[in-house]
Amino acid sequence: MTIKIVMDSTCDLPPALIEEYGITVVPCYINMGGKSYRDGIDLSREEFYQQLPFHNPPPTTSAPGMGGFAETYEKLIDQGASGILSVHISAKLSNIVNVAHMAAETIISASIQVIDSGQLTVGTGRVAFEAARNVLAGQSIDDIVGNLRVYTKRVHTVATLDTLEYLRRSGRLSRLQVLLGSVLRVKPLLKMNDSVIGMERVRTRQKALERLLTILDALRPVESLVMVHTYARAEAEALWQQISALIPTLPHPLFVDVTTVLGAHLGPGAIVIGL
Repeated sequence: MTIKIVMDSTCDLPPALIEEYGITVVPCYINMGGKSYRDGIDLSREEFYQQLPFHNPPPTTSAPGMGGFAETYEKLIDQGASGILSVHISAKLSNIVNVAHMAAETIISASIQVIDSGQLTVGTGRVAFEAARNVLAGQSIDDIVGNLRVYTKRVHTVATLDTLEYLRRSGRLSRLQVLLGSVLRVKPLLKMNDSVIGMERVRTRQKALERLLTILDALRPVESLVMVHTYARAEAEALWQQISALIPTLPHPLFVDVTTVLGAHLGPGAIVIGL
């Protein structure tokens, strides 16, 4: 059985891994300046983050259409796929999983399993990568689905944000919550595991980074992690130096800019760790 992996562009896997494992990415859309851009195709991430603070109205985002998913599935089937695993951002955060499900129901020529990763950004990427590794190991599609149900419970994503303003602008946070954060001068720290979202408010950026290290330490043993950021490469590398001192056995992560679709909500200066 030839099994292929599909994921949406919010996954934030490094391009080298996507190419190496033959993963197909369906782009989401970022809408700004009266135009709609395919995430990762029509607009570079660096260009987007440079422009983000100056856009008024702020950018909006949208999921791929059902037709886009159906076309992707059919193309892979035409190329010889007899099974497809479609891995996506948590349904708690986006409608993408539901759209993929509807598209899959229109296909009868192959087995298509749509997986809710229960995650976002690199957390989703880790689930997709685990699926790809299972495929390479020769497992059946049913066995992989069973493995992923267990694996998703072990994946954690932790993010430090420089501001709550972009979450407010995108409608993901109430104005009252933002005002409280501004009064207290807090730096938000977001956590996600198995579709459960948590948020902590920490007084300073440095305290937020220290708290992230504490969370990482509590989740040991950690064999690998992925770090992404929103136009904050130098700060992400400085944090990695602290992480590597805490857990010297960790391999060096690949640093990637967070997808524009999620960056529109997180804002510049965010650092995200997936483990």
